[in-house]
Amino acid sequence: MAFGVTLLVYFLMSFSQYDPAVAALGENATPQALAQYRHEMGYDRPWWEQFFSYLGGLLRGDLGVYGVNKDPVSGRIATAFPITLQLTFIGLLIAIVFAVIFGVLAALYRDTWVDQAIRVVSIIAIATPSFWLGVLLIYVLQIKMAWLPGAGDLPAFTQDPAGYMARMAMPSFALGLPVAGSLTRIIRTSMVEELDKDYVRTAIGAGVPKGVVVARNVFRNALITPVTMLGMKIGYLMGGAIVIEVIFALPGMGTAMFDGINNNQPTLVQGVALVVALAFMVVNVIVDLLYVLINPRIRTV
Repeated sequence: MAFGVTLLVYFLMSFSQYDPAVAALGENATPQALAQYRHEMGYDRPWWEQFFSYLGGLLRGDLGVYGVNKDPVSGRIATAFPITLQLTFIGLLIAIVFAVIFGVLAALYRDTWVDQAIRVVSIIAIATPSFWLGVLLIYVLQIKMAWLPGAGDLPAFTQDPAGYMARMAMPSFALGLPVAGSLTRIIRTSMVEELDKDYVRTAIGAGVPKGVVVARNVFRNALITPVTMLGMKIGYLMGGAIVIEVIFALPGMGTAMFDGINNNQPTLVQGVALVVALAFMVVNVIVDLLYVLINPRIRTV
């Protein structure tokens, strides 16, 4: 998968008709300077030779350089990737909290007005694009009400926790709300299926309080399907974070990729896409391992 992502991004960037040497040195650069830059960066070699040279660098941990100053791609990613991870984590936390609360409530009070209201709200959340919600939040909470900042520097959490959370509140909510709506419906469905099983009726009939049965057995057994979907949703969150970062001017992987595309810096775009793809693969492996913790019966399969 990593090789496929690298090849795909490299192939797509090759369609650009803009010269990376001109992008780095400017329109007024001399032909000699442009030729020297192309030679130093390897752009004057055949594409297949450039590609396998790039792969060789990846095996050595070298993601290449970009720009007129030949800044290392790994350096840009080292500062941008933690911001994307933080945004993804907070958005995921918001989604999980909302989904667990409302999904369980909808299952426990199914076919009542509570269930109907939660299902309508979850559908609205699913249908709400993150980028549109982000723009709406900026207009209402920053421009109209001046409650939260939608731009500016991101302070470190250890130095200014309140400023950090205020800066991350809107992008995290815009990112997490559609996922919260989707997970709510999945948790509701899983809980309803689990509540209809015989062991639940038997335990309640034997005198075990319903709340104890739901907390100890039903909820844990119902988490298998949501956790399966959670791995896919994390990939969606990371992809959505790239767009949200551009809207809210956060210096994460999305901004780095946006700059790389705008400035025709293929090595930067390739490095960002490859790291995001690898992170998505690692997350899915971790989610697979979580199955065993949630349901020990899987160990015997």
